[in-house]
Amino acid sequence: MILPRERDPRLITIRRGGLLTDADHRLHGLWAAACAEHVLHFFEAECPSDTRPREAIESIRAWAQGSMTMMASRAAGGHAMGAARELTGAARHAAYAAGQAACVAHVAEHNLGAAAYAIKAARAGAAEAEDCAGRLECAWQREQLPEAIRDVVIEDQRRRNDICWRVFECPLP
Repeated sequence: MILPRERDPRLITIRRGGLLTDADHRLHGLWAAACAEHVLHFFEAECPSDTRPREAIESIRAWAQGSMTMMASRAAGGHAMGAARELTGAARHAAYAAGQAACVAHVAEHNLGAAAYAIKAARAGAAEAEDCAGRLECAWQREQLPEAIRDVVIEDQRRRNDICWRVFECPLP
């Protein structure tokens, strides 16, 4: 479980009593999509005909643009996670990253799920130096963060690092 027991109001939509604006919610989704897409090649190399993870990434982008409903994006995320279940290693983690990204439409905090699984995919896909590959992926992800959500995401990474397999232990750029 990568979601915290106590939720940060900055990651809860205003509609649900939090402080998260729709614009920033979309930024969380787009960042999660970038994280997942960065490692998608691990899945597609193993399962080239299975489009569910790529469709999940496309769905969160469509949701962010207003052309897909939250429910449809969340459903695409579930299908991507279904693609992961029979796999192991980097391909499995990459599919889970895509699924988590699509679910950001439902709960913004899934953004760290996408990022954490992407780091796990990078580690598992590294022939050697798994820790180095994970740190490089984490640093790359942080470079992609939009300024408007950067501080919230970095703080959330520190707060949830223990429940996200401690993958966010990389230096800040």
